[in-house]
Amino acid sequence: MQDQPGVLLIADEWGPPSGVIAVHWHSVLTADLKVGWISALLVDPERRRNGVARLLLKAASQAARSAGCGELVLHAPIAPGDLRTFCLATGFVEGGEVFTRALRKRG
Repeated sequence: MQDQPGVLLIADEWGPPSGVIAVHWHSVLTADLKVGWISALLVDPERRRNGVARLLLKAASQAARSAGCGELVLHAPIAPGDLRTFCLATGFVEGGEVFTRALRKRG
């Protein structure tokens, strides 16, 4: 993370952290705006299904949008499960092993 622009956000409650998200952004040839890549999204198993990941994603989206990103990308294995369900429920579009979520409204 030190060599690239981005953010590392930690969800903290009483005790140890509840979750973390790491997002870095850069320009790509196939997009007009920078792309934010989620390289880590982890939530304590005991804190899952309590909105921690949604809050982390919201904060990371705001940071990426402020940095000029047009979308977020998350690479995930093709398999049914909690991560796939979470991505689809939070506005990501599935494309193989990559989930993409627009950050700006298209007009």
